[in-house]
Amino acid sequence: MNGKIASVTVVRGAPCGATWEAVKKVIGLSVEKAPIRIGLEVQFFCSADPAGWDPIFGKSPVHFAGNVHCQALEKALKQHS
Repeated sequence: MNGKIASVTVVRGAPCGATWEAVKKVIGLSVEKAPIRIGLEVQFFCSADPAGWDPIFGKSPVHFAGNVHCQALEKALKQHS
């Protein structure tokens, strides 16, 4: 759809349901902006405790979830193009 996200099929999402809510927010966005946006939206919808910092990665589970979703969408976009 002219360099924009037309649809997204979630194959495996976060157990809290954040993935399905975040996907709704990237439909219609450009393929450049969508990976960043999905990462942010997952963080907004994530129910993990943001105070629970991971001592190895130095990030909260919320940040980790955002990064995972961003990378997953980038990978899917590369495979689709």
